[in-house]
Amino acid sequence: MSVKIMTDSACDLPLDFYEENGTILFPLKVHIDGMEYEDVKTIKPKQVYDAIRAGNLPKTSQASPAGFKKVFTELAENKEEGIYIAFSSELSGIYQTAFMTAEQVKEDYPDLNVAVIDTKCASLGQGLVVMEAVRMAKENRSKEEIVQTVQFLSKHMEHLFSVDDLDHLAKGGRVSKASAFVGGLLNIKPLLNVEDGKLIPIEKIRGKKKLLRRIIEVMRERGEKLEEQIVGISHADDLETATEMKDMILRELHAKDVYITSIGAAIGSHTGPGTIAIFFLNKQPS
Repeated sequence: MSVKIMTDSACDLPLDFYEENGTILFPLKVHIDGMEYEDVKTIKPKQVYDAIRAGNLPKTSQASPAGFKKVFTELAENKEEGIYIAFSSELSGIYQTAFMTAEQVKEDYPDLNVAVIDTKCASLGQGLVVMEAVRMAKENRSKEEIVQTVQFLSKHMEHLFSVDDLDHLAKGGRVSKASAFVGGLLNIKPLLNVEDGKLIPIEKIRGKKKLLRRIIEVMRERGEKLEEQIVGISHADDLETATEMKDMILRELHAKDVYITSIGAAIGSHTGPGTIAIFFLNKQPS
């Protein structure tokens, strides 16, 4: 590939994706019981979900600035072009860390040719953007073309998701404790999305079947040319619901394909087990 594609583990793509496509991964850190793990590389999502079920609260931290410095320096020394596709700056400081590290490397290597892009996306919403960038890089498309596409897809990527227990998001400061309390009552399932990188509640729905039906309705309202899209589904130790959702999307919305992946250890530390998330575009590139 003429352009090196880089991302972080918040995109929730599996390890073999990076290995098979030569994509550079910056893993977020996950901390459980005094141990530090590298998301994707040294911890499996189920370890996080089992820890949460046992009453432990995992914590997360950014990828190491030293990792960014090493990769960016190698890019500069090899006179290669690179694009780092980052987790939303509204949910993590990793974009800012990468951007500042690139500026530092430029002090020694003014010709460093790297684009650091804040997708304002999370989980497989970010992952779908990465997948398209990798596809374009394999076709030897220019860095400028790929950056333009990444920015377009990031801007128009819809995130619809629901969590089993809002307490996990509340403890991480992602939603208010009041919202978490109400959500726990009467089997109410919150439907949320991501707007400009932030988590925004859409509505509260009673019962799982009504939730899945409402997701299909919102996809029909917001999606554009779903029959031409690969829709993403990520789940937190709930493949059964993800598969049910996939069947509904293919049957009722006629999506081109549906890609399912597990929510990784870093994102899953905040959402908790039982989360289901759906990703699609509200506008197609021309």
